[in-house]
Amino acid sequence: MDASAAKFIGAGLAAIGMIGAGIGVGNVWASYITALSRNPASKAEIGANIWIGFAVTEAIALFALIVALIALFA
Repeated sequence: MDASAAKFIGAGLAAIGMIGAGIGVGNVWASYITALSRNPASKAEIGANIWIGFAVTEAIALFALIVALIALFA
C-alpha cells in the first residue's frame, strides 16, 4: 500500500470520532429539552450544566478533527 493512501485511510478512521460526538451533542440537547418539558422551573439549575456537557462533547469532536488533520498532513 502506498504511504499517501495509508494517510487518507488513517485520517478517515480518525474522523469517525466526530460521528460519536455529533450523536452525543444530540443526546445532550434532547435530554435538556426533556428535562425542561417535565419541569420548566429548573431551567436556571440545568442551564450551566448543559453548556458544560455541550462543551466537553464538542471538545471530543475537535480532538478527533485535530488527530485526523495531523494524520493527513504530518
